Amino acid sequence: MRAYLTGMGAAMYIAPRPTEKPPTLVAALGPRMLALAAEMADGVHPYNVTPAHTARAREILGPGKLLCPEQMVLLETDPATARAIARNVLSVYLPRPNYANNFRRLGFTDTDLAGGGSDRLVDAIVAWGDEAAIRRRIQEHWDAGADHVCIQAIPRGESMQAPPDERLLALLAPTTGS
Repeated sequence: MRAYLTGMGAAMYIAPRPTEKPPTLVAALGPRMLALAAEMADGVHPYNVTPAHTARAREILGPGKLLCPEQMVLLETDPATARAIARNVLSVYLPRPNYANNFRRLGFTDTDLAGGGSDRLVDAIVAWGDEAAIRRRIQEHWDAGADHVCIQAIPRGESMQAPPDERLLALLAPTTGS
């Protein structure tokens, strides 16, 4: 990864060179990758993480590095429905070693990872509920040191190919004064 980041910095431009250096963010989860990003990148974009991970990432990165975690969100107040949808989404990630290992570093056990994920794991990774509950989770990332929180409004249907919940994105979009 070190060689890759060095190569990225030295890459040839075939278009006009930007007037400012574009920031390089690394999709870092574990402590070694976070430390490498602190040394060689402008920041990180962790995916499938909790506010506790955001706090740990900030400790490792230190100040001045961008920390932009992703937060899956679902506007659904029924626990059974919300968790079923969330488990469908997480089913892609739970078998992948990088995510499973990161979940374990966050304090989850193999029992939490089994059977589509425990309620504890699902609730920690996917912010579901009403708008206020979702906003609280996003704020937890801000409070833990995030510079930006990337919102993934997961589809409410059976397929992850469905479009994101535009209603939820509209609720969460920053407002601008006139």
